[in-house]
Amino acid sequence: MKKVLILILIALIVGIAVSVGYISNKYTKTSEIQKINKEYEFYKGKELLGTDVTTAINKALDSNERNEIPKDKKGFYIENDTNSIKVEIVMYNEDEPKTYQMETIQKVGITGFINNFNLIDFTCSKIEYHEKTKMVRKIVFEQVKD
Repeated sequence: MKKVLILILIALIVGIAVSVGYISNKYTKTSEIQKINKEYEFYKGKELLGTDVTTAINKALDSNERNEIPKDKKGFYIENDTNSIKVEIVMYNEDEPKTYQMETIQKVGITGFINNFNLIDFTCSKIEYHEKTKMVRKIVFEQVKD
């Protein structure tokens, strides 16, 4: 009888420990995702300068490198369903919008982008999230038309 009671108590303690570990892990992941999302959601609806857009591009490039997101033959990151991040910049040339990927800006030189567009106003017009993880998937910056 004592052995059965001890086995039940051990099973109960192990079950509680596993549950607490699972909940703690889930909470940690959720907190981490919220922290990362806040870094990008900071830009939403604000008027920004080109230097701020550059900061967002650098964050996304760094994040993709840290998460080992693969690139295609043209050097563009291949989106996944968990932690890839894309930044797009919509620029207006004679009222015609043209969208540039962050990789294009990186290829021509971030310094060149800063030199040419540091005082141009942009707004963050859209943020999209991965369905699976609810982590930021794409952020779109749009040049403010005069």
